[in-house]
Amino acid sequence: MSLVSELPGRFDPFPLYRELREDSPVLFDDAQEVWHVFRYDDVQRVLSDHAVFSSRMRAGREPDQNHLFASSLISTDPPRHRQLRSLVSEAFTPRAVAALEPRISEIVDELLDRVAGTGSMDLIDDFAYPLPVIVIAELMGIPAEDRDRFKRWSDIVVSQTREYESSPVRASAQQEMAEYFFAMIERRRRDPGEDLISRLLAAQVDGEHLSVIELLGFCALLLVAGNETTTNLLGNAVLTFAEWPGTIERLRAESGALPSAIEEVLRFRSPVQSMFRVTTEDTTLGAASLPAGSRLAAWIGSANRDGRQFPDPETFAPDRRPNRHLAFGQGIHFCLGAPLARLEARVALSALLARLPGLSLAPGAPLERIDSTIIFGPRALPVQWQPT
Repeated sequence: MSLVSELPGRFDPFPLYRELREDSPVLFDDAQEVWHVFRYDDVQRVLSDHAVFSSRMRAGREPDQNHLFASSLISTDPPRHRQLRSLVSEAFTPRAVAALEPRISEIVDELLDRVAGTGSMDLIDDFAYPLPVIVIAELMGIPAEDRDRFKRWSDIVVSQTREYESSPVRASAQQEMAEYFFAMIERRRRDPGEDLISRLLAAQVDGEHLSVIELLGFCALLLVAGNETTTNLLGNAVLTFAEWPGTIERLRAESGALPSAIEEVLRFRSPVQSMFRVTTEDTTLGAASLPAGSRLAAWIGSANRDGRQFPDPETFAPDRRPNRHLAFGQGIHFCLGAPLARLEARVALSALLARLPGLSLAPGAPLERIDSTIIFGPRALPVQWQPT
């Protein structure tokens, strides 16, 4: 079990994933009382079979403002999950997301205008972090001056080492988020707009409006999911492109190759490394027997390197097909914001490649992983190019 405890701190956890897939594909951690699942087929089943592997990690306990995600999409099962998901699905349809492309392009160009002439930047702080935060904040109608608070809150929320475990720092961040969003919800009640919060206030499920706790859960989920995944997708993409010789040059020359390369980044360095579930009944997984109420960590990052599903899995292959990665989840909990994350990544990476000639990693810069078992990416990524 000491091996599993090392995973959150490793910038390169993939050799350890490989060892665990072969030797302990379904492993019980008696210290944390969690089953860890590493092979593709098993992870896919855990993420897909919501009847047996439930998302309700706090089942039987009333959601409150200190556990904002307990009544959100990621923590509910059908039929409530289906009802809640339908409320925001229209905001993330391909047509709705495509309509955001001009504004995303504007934001990308504004961010690059600030640094293009300098020849260097921290890709995370100067580009990959502000872009998705601005996009999701504008969708939610959040004032520009509050964006940095959003980023701080979401970083704290994803930094916990166990999904179901709280800490004073995390509790404080959730309390601050709850108070902020509660005040914003009340303002939107008095003065509704065209933003997502106003739409959620007006929405009804079976003739009833959402409760305050459900509204707060939606806001918190949109905030965190709307920026953490994309920030780390962008960082992981530039890091991977730079590490594999010829990739940047090829993608700059063949613009049509970028979408497939993004999918391979999602497989090769998944921004979401693990998801948590709890069994609703006695079941088996691989050779293991799991009693009802067992908590599981499904390691997406390991599943996406499983050679049983992906030939030559340790090679970054930008044109890999098929590429049935699990980076956005599976089944009813497939990431609602996946079209938006893909669009932001395509627009952002296309502009980076076009506007920053000679883009490469700054030599000698140490790579450190963000502190999370869930989200995966570099804490900072110094890059350089030929200034224009």
